[in-house]
Amino acid sequence: MKKNIKYLFAAAVIFTIAVACSDDFVDVSSPDQNSEDFFNSEEDYQDALIAAYDLLQSTYLNVMLGEIASDNTLAGGESATDVPGIQEIDDMRHTPVNQQLRDIWTWMYAGVNRANYILEFQDKTDFPTKNEVIGQARFLRAYYYFELVKWFGDVPLAVDNRIQFGEQFNIDRTPKAEVYGQIEQDLIYASDNLPAVQTEAGRITKGAAQALLGKAYLFQNRFAEAAAVLDQVINSGQYDLLADYTTMFENDNENNIESVFEVQYSDEEGAGFGCLQCSEGNVAVGFNGIRNYSGPVFESGFSFNVPVQEVVDAFEDGDIRKDVAILDIEAWAAETGATYATGFEHTGYFNRKYISRQGDLNTGDANLTNPNNYRAIRFADVLLMAAEAHNRKPSADDSQARAYLNRVRNRAELPDVTDSGSSLTDAIYQERRVELVGEGHHFFDLVRTGRAASEIDGFQSGKHELFPIPSIEIELAGNRWEQNPGY
Repeated sequence: MKKNIKYLFAAAVIFTIAVACSDDFVDVSSPDQNSEDFFNSEEDYQDALIAAYDLLQSTYLNVMLGEIASDNTLAGGESATDVPGIQEIDDMRHTPVNQQLRDIWTWMYAGVNRANYILEFQDKTDFPTKNEVIGQARFLRAYYYFELVKWFGDVPLAVDNRIQFGEQFNIDRTPKAEVYGQIEQDLIYASDNLPAVQTEAGRITKGAAQALLGKAYLFQNRFAEAAAVLDQVINSGQYDLLADYTTMFENDNENNIESVFEVQYSDEEGAGFGCLQCSEGNVAVGFNGIRNYSGPVFESGFSFNVPVQEVVDAFEDGDIRKDVAILDIEAWAAETGATYATGFEHTGYFNRKYISRQGDLNTGDANLTNPNNYRAIRFADVLLMAAEAHNRKPSADDSQARAYLNRVRNRAELPDVTDSGSSLTDAIYQERRVELVGEGHHFFDLVRTGRAASEIDGFQSGKHELFPIPSIEIELAGNRWEQNPGY
């Protein structure tokens, strides 16, 4: 009996060794999808494209902080310790350890990676609309990289390949001039391959690609090139200024004639603070809202991003945009009987463009699921960018610049500007501030035109033009990257 057991044990060991030496045991099909085996149909590409679009919704933070970092608004909130990262950016005392800056970095790179996933496999499967799909993916990659360059300057550049775990040890920061070069290539391809009109709201169009390309040129002071491409958007006939400015930012007037590119939000899916970027709603709208509000039209929020008196006073007498952009809560309460509470740094004003309206589904958390779309590129912005480009290009065309500027002013029921040269430049800058207040552009306008140090309290030239690379990202890259100057 013992002898038989010994032989059986030996046979079992031999069998085990034989199996262990074979590769057959690894040839087991996984029940999960493999990214390498994806992209076998047009539907696969479209699904991946929707995922790349999805990170646009996280840019609510870029918009809100673009105002708070400028001289347009204060951080606000409940107290001086309410979201410390936001308070630090408002006071120009932010450091490389800042959760909101890390959010912008990681969320924008998540968008880049999702776009690059499509482009990594762009040649795998053919279908009739593939060039258009690739055009949308390349626009999205350009959009996310443009945000990264605006905020952080030189950033790691990955083209047509995802950044995989472990590869961060071999990737350097790319000079922003090279990143801009890739942005331009992507947007030129997109403008050549996208239709002027999309059947689905929110999809990228030829005009959106051209407008962002013009903006990228403007940020590099390449004014002649910016003027040329922005003229194409203006002369396309696809866009116009909305006749009734008072309806511009209402939820029932989204994706209108003035919308060149609009980030779509929904109130159909709930959200929580554990994953703000997962929200399908516009989180900034809840953050901007009136604290403990009870009354008509609006809903409550967290009273961040409150406009200052200076920007209220920047509007000329008779400018119809003022009451659309700025809510004077004291006057509103006196008129309607509404009640509210005051938060930290209360100024008496709120960003009326992007505070929550009554009438949505109030899906929980209601403050994080507001359906207000972000008008990322408006036709008025295109006109003012083109006005600046014509005024500042080597062979200035002030007549064309004034025509574009006055088109915006006339809609606001203001008289024509007749200035030329540097006086006209200042008038365009002023018009951009009041036309686009609350929309996240002002800080970057001040930086790119060299006016930030004279306008923003605490701004240090040579430092605050850029935000710091999050320190954890430098550590994860093996401490190979140099930090931005001053941090």
